Amino acid sequence: MPLATPGAVRKQIASGRPDPVYLLQGDDEVEKSALATEFAELVEEGLRAFNVERIHAGDMTSGDRLASGVASLLASARTLPMMSPSRVVVVLQAEVLLAPRRESEAATRALGQLETYLEEPERQTVVVFVGGSLDKRSRMYKLLSKRATIVLCGVIEDQADAERWVRTRVAAAGAEIDATASRLLAARAGTDVRRLRGEVDRLLLYALGQTSISVDDVRQIAGPAALQDDWAMTNAIEQRNAAEALRQLVLMLDAGAPAEKILGQLGWLVRAKFPAIAPGDLTAAVESLFRTDLDLKRSAGDARVLLERLVVELCGRRKSSRAS
Repeated sequence: MPLATPGAVRKQIASGRPDPVYLLQGDDEVEKSALATEFAELVEEGLRAFNVERIHAGDMTSGDRLASGVASLLASARTLPMMSPSRVVVVLQAEVLLAPRRESEAATRALGQLETYLEEPERQTVVVFVGGSLDKRSRMYKLLSKRATIVLCGVIEDQADAERWVRTRVAAAGAEIDATASRLLAARAGTDVRRLRGEVDRLLLYALGQTSISVDDVRQIAGPAALQDDWAMTNAIEQRNAAEALRQLVLMLDAGAPAEKILGQLGWLVRAKFPAIAPGDLTAAVESLFRTDLDLKRSAGDARVLLERLVVELCGRRKSSRAS
């Protein structure tokens, strides 16, 4: 079966149409644990005591223990769900079970029984193996790659994934983070999980002892110079992407960039780029710059609103120039 991202699996859980077997892998232990826990949502809360089982494979270090553990797993997987469309069996530290260090006749027999189950799993039961990396050359991994959905935890696809990752990591530390704060941190760190992990670790250290983390806390630890492209806004204006240009403007303002610095960048853009990309609108663009500069100096309006209006006008003029 194909590889899947945590986001795709969450959609399966929400739709109530999961696959019968999953293997959660990756270095992100928090993500694996959080995703494994979410499989319980396939069962109504009042019925989870009867239909959700967690098996710890960490102590299955001998052939006899492995045989006993596999027998318990298979018995649970083959038990019909009680008053629920699904039954969930989560196997933690699954690498101990799937790739035993000591070979024995009992272990070989037990793995053979598990392989038989994987060939024809129960459709009403969802078995979730949660573990570290496995040797891709092993017989068990090759079988799982055909019969199970393999989920790589720690892969972040987009901004929404990054925000959820931040909230999950903070919650695992026993705190809550404001939605605006998680959005700002995710926007600055991007989809690089290593950078996100580092920034969240710094944030948790900074907010040590706090039960709630605010956007001001994020601003204190996530410096704009290292985490965002200073010219992303002007690049977006060149591409006529008003939405992205406004988003980058907000990031710069939230990071504490002075309005005068931002206006200076926009002035450079008009002087250096508009003669080539929008010559017919150069005069009007210069007039907008002067008007905004004057409005800022005499406090004729909120700086954010004035700059947003200027950005929209510059993007709009590019568009109208291209059309004409």
